[in-house]
Amino acid sequence: MLVTITTKYGPLLLEAMGQTLLLALCGLFFACILGLIFGLLSVLKSRICNIISTIFVDIIRGLPMIVLAFFVYFGVPQFVNDFFMPDGQRFTLSALQAGTVCLALNCGAYMAEIIRAGIQSVDRGQMEAARSLGLPYWKAMRKVVLPQAIRTMIPSIINQFIITLKDTSILSVIGFPELVNTAKNVQANTMRPFEVWFIVGIMYLVVITILSRFAKVMERRINRGRE
Repeated sequence: MLVTITTKYGPLLLEAMGQTLLLALCGLFFACILGLIFGLLSVLKSRICNIISTIFVDIIRGLPMIVLAFFVYFGVPQFVNDFFMPDGQRFTLSALQAGTVCLALNCGAYMAEIIRAGIQSVDRGQMEAARSLGLPYWKAMRKVVLPQAIRTMIPSIINQFIITLKDTSILSVIGFPELVNTAKNVQANTMRPFEVWFIVGIMYLVVITILSRFAKVMERRINRGRE
């Protein structure tokens, strides 16, 4: 039965894995942007900027992923329609759009902490030396501090991508055709839960093992570069 399910539904599950990877990549891309913004706000010598960053990180990290998914997919369109849309027009979000926003917000909060820690890991003397040479703060940050910080952040970013990839399974609740949602449909058609979820587990395991090995390789290269 395992071979039969793999042969018949394998292409469908592979397509769903592709959708899962697409959603995770989209979420991580925008999460990096959010993480960079709030990560930089957290290291500025401005209490207001620090508070803004802390509020964002604490709120997003304090919300369960499923609550955030329902809020973005159902709550945000209702709010926009009630207060901003004229009669006869409706604002909606597709499952991909809502899923991307949800992952970007959730992952962005953790990325902000990764970026903050990466920047703070760079010796303060680097910024002081750049400023003493006449570079403005933001140019010194972009040209001197961030390139060094990124080297230390790469393994953590890859690990965060792995976490984000696994978090996509939660978005099956809003109907996005990722791997878990597709597997539910396959299970309903075949009535063979053991075989279906065994296949899905192997697919996740293969992808995540490859990413984990890649993260370890990058970490070793970075450590060798420091020696």
